[in-house]
Amino acid sequence: MNRVAVELGDRSYEVRIAQGLLLRAGEEIAPLLRRKRVAVVTDRTVADLHLATLVAALADAGIASETLILPAGEATKGWQHLGQVTEWLLEENVERRDLVLALGGGVIGDLVGFSAAILRRGVRFVQVPTTLLAQVDSSVGGKTGINTAQGKNLVGAFHQPSLVLADIDVLATLPDRDLLSGYGEVVKYGLLGDAAFFDWLEDNGPALRRGDQAARLAAVTRSVAMKAGIVARDETEEGERALLNLGHTFCHALEKATGFSDRLLHGEGVAIGCTLALELSARLGLCPQEDPSRLRAHLRAMGMKVDLADIPGDLPGAEALVALMGQDKKVVDGQLRFILAHGIGKAFVATDVPGDAVLQLLQDALGGR
Repeated sequence: MNRVAVELGDRSYEVRIAQGLLLRAGEEIAPLLRRKRVAVVTDRTVADLHLATLVAALADAGIASETLILPAGEATKGWQHLGQVTEWLLEENVERRDLVLALGGGVIGDLVGFSAAILRRGVRFVQVPTTLLAQVDSSVGGKTGINTAQGKNLVGAFHQPSLVLADIDVLATLPDRDLLSGYGEVVKYGLLGDAAFFDWLEDNGPALRRGDQAARLAAVTRSVAMKAGIVARDETEEGERALLNLGHTFCHALEKATGFSDRLLHGEGVAIGCTLALELSARLGLCPQEDPSRLRAHLRAMGMKVDLADIPGDLPGAEALVALMGQDKKVVDGQLRFILAHGIGKAFVATDVPGDAVLQLLQDALGGR
């Protein structure tokens, strides 16, 4: 088992990464319990695949559990289901010293974490991420929240989990598209601060996609270690943690433009957003043109979405996309921050990006619109 510590003083916790963790989840969680009961929240897709295994593992450790099953999909991450989860936890008499388990991908982790944050002013929870995207990104760092009509993740709280259990085996049940969506976040880590990791991904990404467990374990562990280090140094995104948003300013606007639908999965938007961010960096003379070309070549080799043209259906024009970016959480004093790069592995926060350069980039990407 690989263990990555997220060092946050008395709120520190471990991310445990291994094969077969779901089968022994009870023994991993038991030391955290004051009483032998937990509340589990998951979605229908994950429940059909993994809930029975988790419940049996808890029972083997003498832990009773109650479960709430929500609809699958990004639409679940909103006010309605936040209310449903929170009311259900109250009905189950979940106390501040109890544990809530979030079994699922980023939607479930973000939603359940936010509910735990506001329930009784803070209840402990454990992340059991079942997607590659959640294992390498959303389950680590304590960002929780929901989407609103105005944009993605605009309502939420920082609420750190007590433990993260990332079982590499569950990735075998992911559809290829969902695995590649998570890979968009993995690539991001190489781009933002670890050029050697990006080199490694170019060599090992295809094996990871095919199911090589060693490659998956290594990629998840390295991604989590990078995020854990950044979170420990900047928990509430006052500075360095903003680098984790590489590609996300474009991504969130595209997700809003596509109605948070299956037209564009989050990691697909991140991959396209990273490509746009590197292209913008090159246009501004900040990095060599070879870098966005190299990124495009790798994403194409992995079979991923790379350009706006890869998103099915119509998109709004460039000006409308720029307007959607104005609701992004990275707006400070009315000024939009972009994460740009001096090259692969050399990302930085930029607050002085010319608006006409962003507009022109999007117009070109949209074929002149």
